[in-house]
Amino acid sequence: MPTLRLRVTGSDDDARAIINLLQSIDGIEHVEEVADLMPHMDDADSSSAGLSDLRSGADIHEVEIEAPNESTARKVRETVEALAFDLDVLAEFEGEE
Repeated sequence: MPTLRLRVTGSDDDARAIINLLQSIDGIEHVEEVADLMPHMDDADSSSAGLSDLRSGADIHEVEIEAPNESTARKVRETVEALAFDLDVLAEFEGEE
């Protein structure tokens, strides 16, 4: 069973739209937004702390998708790519298991 990991750079509404679309694809067994476990390199003592470009950037959403087979996984990739283009957001698939 292929497990896809997707990183969406966009608003909460954009990520929700992609997740809702994924859940509507026949055969998809599991779609979940997972926590971002990577530590961010900004700290209170940094010379760039509090700069506007650090606060107003797009949110990053990590999404995990389980598909029953490679054919459905391919459909997931194609569908996400099309919607991301329409929403003008960045969608990036990570390594697969």
